[in-house]
Amino acid sequence: MSELGLASRREADEWIARGWVRVDGAVVSELGARVSPEQQITVDPAARAFQAQLVTVLLNKPIGYVSGQAEDGYEPAVTLVTPQNHWNGDPTGLRFKREHLRNLAPAGRLDIDSVGLLVLTQDGRIAKRLIGHDSEIEKEYLVRVQYGRPGPVRDVFPEADLGTLNHGLWLDGKPLLPAKVWWQNEDQLRFVLREGKKRQIRRMCEAVGLKVVGLKRVRIGRVMLGDLPPGQWRYLRGDETF
Repeated sequence: MSELGLASRREADEWIARGWVRVDGAVVSELGARVSPEQQITVDPAARAFQAQLVTVLLNKPIGYVSGQAEDGYEPAVTLVTPQNHWNGDPTGLRFKREHLRNLAPAGRLDIDSVGLLVLTQDGRIAKRLIGHDSEIEKEYLVRVQYGRPGPVRDVFPEADLGTLNHGLWLDGKPLLPAKVWWQNEDQLRFVLREGKKRQIRRMCEAVGLKVVGLKRVRIGRVMLGDLPPGQWRYLRGDETF
């Protein structure tokens, strides 16, 4: 069911437990039951209605919050999802409900010292799309940097090293996928990546002698951070897809 995009594994388990899944017309009661490619899986409309109520939240994460579980005394970003922080420019018209926090989890990381777009979702299908092992959805960042020579960084940074940032670096013993990296202004780069290794951009910059002094994620797939203020959040619109 997960491979077909019908549900996340957790959702599939819950639907099976509720008797909402049939194979060739027969209700499935065993978790992990095997299904051959020739067999037909059907899902009760109640499951679709349940799935339609799942929410996805877009948060403009500020510095000082961790993406996932609390650590070293720092609070997780999900604690910012409160009625008080709900952006009054949210175009969805949805109103906050406490059940929207149930199983709301980050779909990807954003370092404690980085800011910008963080996705939290109840929908396992979206999580898989964004952080599954085969996901190649683009993520775009604005990265302010310093270099060890006087003058505007763009003017003194070697062009060859900019080429290396685009393609040619290795991390953790493996080559990185080609990236898109170009100058936004004299001390700021724009990165577009299709993978998300831990602290990847900071480590890429360190490899060519750059120090990151500010990092902001502004886009995931086709979803933009836009005018969402720091520390505030909104719901993903029904017509928005990553």
